[in-house]
Amino acid sequence: MASPRDAMITGIGLVSCLGEGIEAHWAALNRAGGFQPVVDDTSFAPFLVHPMVALELDRQIPKRGDQRQMEPWQRIGTYAAGLALDSAGVKGNGELLSRMDMIVAAGGGERDYVVDTAILSALPSTADPGTFLNEHLLSDLRPTLFLAQLSNLLAGNISIVHGVVGSSRTFMGEEAAGTDAIRIACARIAAGQGDLFLVGGSYNAQRPDVLLHYEMGQVLWKQPFAGVWARQAQGGGMLLGSVGCFLVVESREHAQARAATAFAHIAAIATDRCRRGPGEATATAARQLRAMRDHLKPGHAAIVSGASGVAAATVEEAEFLRGLRLPVRGTATALGHSLEPSFPANLALAAVALSRGQLFAPLEPDEATMEGELREVLVTSWGHWRGETLAVVEAA
Repeated sequence: MASPRDAMITGIGLVSCLGEGIEAHWAALNRAGGFQPVVDDTSFAPFLVHPMVALELDRQIPKRGDQRQMEPWQRIGTYAAGLALDSAGVKGNGELLSRMDMIVAAGGGERDYVVDTAILSALPSTADPGTFLNEHLLSDLRPTLFLAQLSNLLAGNISIVHGVVGSSRTFMGEEAAGTDAIRIACARIAAGQGDLFLVGGSYNAQRPDVLLHYEMGQVLWKQPFAGVWARQAQGGGMLLGSVGCFLVVESREHAQARAATAFAHIAAIATDRCRRGPGEATATAARQLRAMRDHLKPGHAAIVSGASGVAAATVEEAEFLRGLRLPVRGTATALGHSLEPSFPANLALAAVALSRGQLFAPLEPDEATMEGELREVLVTSWGHWRGETLAVVEAA
């Protein structure tokens, strides 16, 4: 039953290795002859990344001064936010932007590689590593370096460039930051605490420091390209991707009042976390699914999975999803895993598919085709380490 407080997706801004905007992504996902991955396997060998498509920054960030003071991940996010505002038809509308609330999922900014390299090179030979590290962090880092890397600068740049000046919140915490950003926007709409939200995040995977970070955790894929499900036969692993995604989410009554066309309706969403003992993530997901199962109609539903490729979580999620007997698409095969914006990006792909009434083509041989009209999508996000989320997105 439709409610005036339903959370509707009315704008989508998406950039990735597949291109800029929803039309480019839809075409890439449904390429004649089958999907072809876009992967850089040389720049950071032995690691593979899905690189960001070349962006004409002037189109969404017109001032060169603004472009120069942003790090790449901020440019990606600010660009995607502009696309979302354009898509929703609110770009440049001062009255709407003045009361548009913003929730951003972001990491901690980028590193000074010269300083990092010098410290990491010298640490093994120093007699007192702790003292050495403290001294060089105090003397080698620029006084403004940390301020320049604050995660909430993405929200600040979006406000400056696009004029979004309602309330602003920034969440950190990898995949869970992106899922909670969406969940809280939906909850605030349902509670009447807001009508119009810009929600999303960005990630730059083309960085030596993040590759080092995840390699130290032994979770990266270092073999020739394979899809997210196929990797499990060889031990699993993440293949990171640069992604920017923002969504305009607004109440149904607000969208109707301004005659906005919605892509889809976020009908249900639940976030949680567990210790990731054997079967714990499955138990969490099963509990979440029981509360929203009635939204999924046989023959009209599919799954868009945010599985990262990391072995334990991906194997467990794959087994859980097989029990649902619905067509599945593991989007990390196409976009790479992008942590904070991965869930918003999957909501975007689900919403686009729902607006067209059809699921996009299989990305791997084991993914089943879908013949019926698409009316509901179950979107998953099992973080590579923590955080479990399920959401149901319905046709508008």
